[in-house]
Parts: sequence; structure tokens; C-alpha cells
Amino acid sequence: MKKIILVRHAKSSWDNPFLNDHDRPLAARGIEDAPKMAERLKKRGIKPSLFLSSTALRAAETAKITAEILDYPKDEIRWEKELFLASPNQILKLLRMQKDSVDTILIFGHNPGLNDLISHLGGTLDNLPTSGQFGFKVKSEHWAELKPETAEPWFIDYPKKKS
Repeated sequence: MKKIILVRHAKSSWDNPFLNDHDRPLAARGIEDAPKMAERLKKRGIKPSLFLSSTALRAAETAKITAEILDYPKDEIRWEKELFLASPNQILKLLRMQKDSVDTILIFGHNPGLNDLISHLGGTLDNLPTSGQFGFKVKSEHWAELKPETAEPWFIDYPKKKS
């Protein structure tokens, strides 16, 4: 069974309102929340086969922090420019192209694309908060078969959620 964990980047900084959106770093709260949320993944026993991350600085920083805690090699993170403000269809296309030898994928991205993909695949939530995680199990051994009928919501977690 394949597993996908959608991770919204941690809280970004708006200290410089003139900074290009792609180049915004994490805020202090994001730097605090990202490792806490990565620890929660570790407690779940998550062993990622692949990290796919938007190239936006806030997503990249979140991915690197998570990789360190989950013992995933940072130099093996795949940087995907098209994940920056990607639509659900763009994210699905990327997932469906992955090798079937990959079992668990973590995707670091942005709203509204992640929210829309969660809804499309049958998950229910109003808004995936910053540092939020939404997991799906895929009832197939082939990424190419990922669709709402094969996706099953697994878990949702976010910084303010009570454990």
C-alpha cells in the first residue's frame, strides 16, 4: 500500500513585504512548529521513500527540517518548481509519475492546491494550516492508479491539534 503525506509549509515571515513571494523564509513560529510536526511523523513511524518539495524558500526550509528529524538525506530531496502554487491536477500528475518502488511520499507545498487536492481525494477539512499534515493511503501498488477511488484518508495533524 502506497502512502502520501501532504505537508503545508511552516509559517512564513512577512517581515519584508516587498520580498518576492517565492523567496519568503520561515517566521519564528514556523521554525518552532516544523520540527515539532516532524517529530509527530517520527512517532507515527513514518519512513519516507521520497521527499518532493516546492522550490519556494518556506517549503524548502520545512522539507529540510523534516528530513533532518526523519533521517532522510537532504541531498535526496527532489525540488519541484511546479509545486509552487500547484493545482491539484499538477500535484496528481507528479505523484502518478513516480516509480512504483517508492512507497511513502512526503510532498511539501502550498494552499490552495493542497486543500483542493485533499478535497478531491476524499478528505474533509476546511483549511490545512501552516505546518499541517494530511495523510492518505493508496489502495494500489501503482502510483499511476492514484485517484479518489483508490485514496483513503489516513490522518490529519497540525500544530494546534490536541494529541
